[in-house]
Amino acid sequence: MKIILAGEGAIGRRHIAALRRIDDVDLVALTGGRADDTEAFADEFEIDHWTTDLSQALTLDADAVILATPTPLHAAQAIETMRSGKHVLVEIPMADNLADSEQLVRVQHETGLTAMVCHTRRFNPSHQWIHERITRRELKLQHLVVETFFFRRENRNAMGKPRTWTDHLLWHHSCHTVDLFGYQTGEPITAGWAQQGPLHPELGIAMDMTIGMNVPSGALCTLSLSFNNNGPLGTFFRYICDNGTYLARYDDLVDGYDNPVDLSGVEVSNDGIELQDREFISAVLEGREPNASVSQCLGAMQTIDMLERTLAVPAAEYGCALN
Repeated sequence: MKIILAGEGAIGRRHIAALRRIDDVDLVALTGGRADDTEAFADEFEIDHWTTDLSQALTLDADAVILATPTPLHAAQAIETMRSGKHVLVEIPMADNLADSEQLVRVQHETGLTAMVCHTRRFNPSHQWIHERITRRELKLQHLVVETFFFRRENRNAMGKPRTWTDHLLWHHSCHTVDLFGYQTGEPITAGWAQQGPLHPELGIAMDMTIGMNVPSGALCTLSLSFNNNGPLGTFFRYICDNGTYLARYDDLVDGYDNPVDLSGVEVSNDGIELQDREFISAVLEGREPNASVSQCLGAMQTIDMLERTLAVPAAEYGCALN
């Protein structure tokens, strides 16, 4: 299977590491934003063809594209990729607004191509272990409590380089948890609210945010997000269930007393990104809908759109606004 990688940043490196552990995959080209960074990236990973023009890359002999590009480009690039006849795996979020998300889903339906979103939490062995037990009714989720903490007071990426775009707590980082909450409960998110702290004077984005959600069964999700946290970074999930408490830290899982949970039998790899990329490739080769298809993930974008609208509602009015 011939794949084009779009994006010369930190997440692109994670995809390359994953793809190199998957048989019968050929990374045929790289496309990026900055010419010097793209060329250096291509040289480092011995990618023969590179360009800063996605449209030019789409004329090459390839089956699919992995989009690890800036968030504002995701929807338009995914649509262009499918219009060119190629399957697409796009980093989250699939778009930074609901209208573009809906358009992306429409184009997937029109073309019939495989279009999947990198909702990696669905594939981390830690969350898979929980999902399997919820599906078998061995666990029932009562409350999912999540912390998503970064220290990003300057507009720089995970590698410390200046960004050409501005990241967003709601449309990007909450997307992981919003999708995961619906996926783990198997229910639509029917109510929610969001509050945000002061806007950054230069970046123009909220640096702190609190989100609450629930599903018809009564399960709750509480999500705290910050770009102001100067300490351990990342996202940490506490599953409070009827039959135990579990803490998921990316691919690792411990119980409520910090005892490790054996995940060796969950999947062929303990790397969630590799498992996600394997699912995309398998879905393309088998001609089936992948887990985390754009259609399956549209509900998360609808929820985020709803949450964004509650930001304009004074806290004292939340009760009546959501009833």
